[in-house]
Amino acid sequence: MMYYIIIPAHNEEAFIAKTLNSILHQTLAPKKVIIVNDNSTDGTETIIDSFTDKHSIFKKVNTISSTKHMPGSKVINAFTKGLDVLDNKYDFIVKLDADIILPENYFEKIAGIFKSDKTVGIAGGFAYEEDKNGNWKLNHPMNKDHVRGAFKAYRQSCFKSINGLRSAMGWDTVDELLAQYNNYTIYTDANLKVKHLRPTGNAYNKQAKLLQGKAMYAMRYGFVISCIASLKMGLKQKKAAVFFDNLSGYSSAKKEKLPFLVTPKEGNFIRNLRWKNIKSKLF
Repeated sequence: MMYYIIIPAHNEEAFIAKTLNSILHQTLAPKKVIIVNDNSTDGTETIIDSFTDKHSIFKKVNTISSTKHMPGSKVINAFTKGLDVLDNKYDFIVKLDADIILPENYFEKIAGIFKSDKTVGIAGGFAYEEDKNGNWKLNHPMNKDHVRGAFKAYRQSCFKSINGLRSAMGWDTVDELLAQYNNYTIYTDANLKVKHLRPTGNAYNKQAKLLQGKAMYAMRYGFVISCIASLKMGLKQKKAAVFFDNLSGYSSAKKEKLPFLVTPKEGNFIRNLRWKNIKSKLF
């Protein structure tokens, strides 16, 4: 199978060389890798250039955006810049962060997943982060059937069906919900252990704390499901503030009448799916 990779990169000089080297060592090589240098002010671009000079699969795209590391909009805007320079001659496309080390057989396995089951629309492995003792521990705060936004692979037909990625917080949840709306499944492989070099959310701007609740509003969760989801997040992270920040963000979005990310019909499907999942865990 043929695949393309898009890597948004903002000030990633500490990690990006390791990410690009792990791509070079893949047993199934990508046809094209677009690295979007998103307004980096450190040595990121120099490192990117050292790879594009030596390896023809890499191509750099420069873009200018805010220097704030906000989850959602910044990274997807950069991803879209990379998408603009690609054609449609791929079987699956990958959104990859610039602080990831992949096992050598990662994309060979992902291709096998897509080949073996035509209903799979999104696939990926699991994230591991290094602790203080140098041990790599699983860090997968979402459900086990969720693919982390740092390394998502999309079958082309699924990617087209969901109309690409939304430039907003919650993009890596709404994509999976819309994939299911369009009769695709999500596949996670626990044997694919991905090393995530930067702990989740460490670089996010402080303004980001309300965005999760705003995303719940934009995905048409409704207040009750948003409360349940926020409570679950707060308990998992052992932070009561998460619950209140989410609800504050939800209320703010409703007051401001922010635009929705999905249609009313898609929203109805999403709420029914969420209730189904909630009930399955309670009974």
